[in-house]
Amino acid sequence: MPRHVFWKGHLRLSLVTAAVSLTPATTESAKVRFHILNRKTGNRVESHYADSTTHRRVADKNQVKGFPKEDGGFVLLEDDEIDAVGLESTKTIDIQTFVPAGSIDWIWYDRPHFLKPEDKIGAEAFGVIRDAMKADNVSGIARLVIYRREHAVLLEPAGNGIILWTLHYADEVRDSIDTLEPKQKLDSELLSLMEKRIEKNTIAWKSSVTQDKVQKKIKALLKSKEKGKTASKSKSAPAKKSGGNVINIMDALKKSLASEKRG
Repeated sequence: MPRHVFWKGHLRLSLVTAAVSLTPATTESAKVRFHILNRKTGNRVESHYADSTTHRRVADKNQVKGFPKEDGGFVLLEDDEIDAVGLESTKTIDIQTFVPAGSIDWIWYDRPHFLKPEDKIGAEAFGVIRDAMKADNVSGIARLVIYRREHAVLLEPAGNGIILWTLHYADEVRDSIDTLEPKQKLDSELLSLMEKRIEKNTIAWKSSVTQDKVQKKIKALLKSKEKGKTASKSKSAPAKKSGGNVINIMDALKKSLASEKRG
């Protein structure tokens, strides 16, 4: 799949600068997407902004962002006013802070991107920055304007390149809570059985475990309908009644391990 470069600029650390490009590390291009059609005419349906009172269509030039006030009115902001409060330069990733590698919890990670040098001249400078972070076992922290917003970004050396992660904003991440009592003790035998159960089901990582089975079925459905075949409805398994029986975890684990041994 060809690289889709959507940002170009410079990576800078102190006086070392390299021309770089940014490419999203993930894609949804393989996902099945539908159009909304008029059932009667078969034509595509268009969506547009309309005035909530007059119900008339509003042209792009007359659309403006508004923040609601307590009195029911709005504070209006133009696009250039919003852009003006961002970074002075949206074309430079200036690394000024570092954190120990792996010290940021996964919950802060948002979107991954591949950061690569754009020319032979910048490749050496890029390599020096990358390898220096590897040697010190650190990741870089910078700020960058992408997706029309300023983001804190994390730069992690990876192979010959750097993975740039946008990070969630502080007000997007909720405080974690402990679900168990701090002094609660767990049954050692139960823990041992659970560890054996986990060990038996531990496999080497492979991308196929994340396969979207629903998308696969939709593609098969589309293919059959294109050929004029009638799709058969799959029978869903009967719903299990949620009784009041208390499950004995110890017995359940022993039974599970025993059945696997027989198999």
